[in-house]
Amino acid sequence: MYSMTGFGKGDFREGGLEIGVELRSVNNRFLDIAVKCPHILNPYEETIRTLIRESLSRGHIDVFVSVLDKRERERKIYVDLATARAYAEAARSLKAALPGITDDCSVTFLLKSPDVVRTEEAAEADDALVQGLKQALSSALSALKAMRQKEGERLKTDLLARMDTISVLRDRISERAPLVAEEYRRKLTERVTEFLGGTVDENRILTEAAVFADKCNIDEELTRLASHIVEFRKICAEPIVGRKLDFLVQEFNRECNTVCSKSNDGRITALALDMKNEIEKVREQIQNLE
Repeated sequence: MYSMTGFGKGDFREGGLEIGVELRSVNNRFLDIAVKCPHILNPYEETIRTLIRESLSRGHIDVFVSVLDKRERERKIYVDLATARAYAEAARSLKAALPGITDDCSVTFLLKSPDVVRTEEAAEADDALVQGLKQALSSALSALKAMRQKEGERLKTDLLARMDTISVLRDRISERAPLVAEEYRRKLTERVTEFLGGTVDENRILTEAAVFADKCNIDEELTRLASHIVEFRKICAEPIVGRKLDFLVQEFNRECNTVCSKSNDGRITALALDMKNEIEKVREQIQNLE
């Protein structure tokens, strides 16, 4: 079982090339990946996304990539002639306006002027850079998955403990349910006896009690709740459980709501409300699971 929250970091250092990858993940209904990387790696964003999709299925993933390349590589110098001409023209205009100043507008002056000269390394990432990126990303993914698994196991322990509580509440409702109709029959008999002064039509009482018992019967709901509890524990043994458990908890809520509406008994209603509270806590925790 995996949580959707975690952090992972991976590094690659070799031959003057240093690449760092950091991954941060939080809850999300689907898999959403946001990549921030140096310009030279922009063509490989889809490669990054593909590798992440192969390892993760849900969550918002922020990817941060840093590159420090100390290798001896071909460098190119670009001269922006338009900018240089603009500086030269500005110098001539200034000289014309102020003829007394010294004119030192030389080639060296223009080369030192901002934005005239730009130095760039090779524009494309080479094989070593791409392979280093993949290795750093793989290490970051391993660290992220390890953290998500550790958090997932903690959530699993909590979920199973809450499911034990739900199971106990379900059993207590099951023990109480058969007594409800009998108590209704007894109270009805007492009221009719008091009202009619001792004359009671036992058949009519039994008929009324049978109708009441049928209306408040929750055997099917209790059976389905027991089945859902078994299924919940079974799913918790799987690695990717979020969507399955989310659907199953909706079924828990449906059965619990029906028990509340049909019970006609204060104790059963109180137990069912306690169950609903536990189910809601389970639902909240499930939102964190992959």
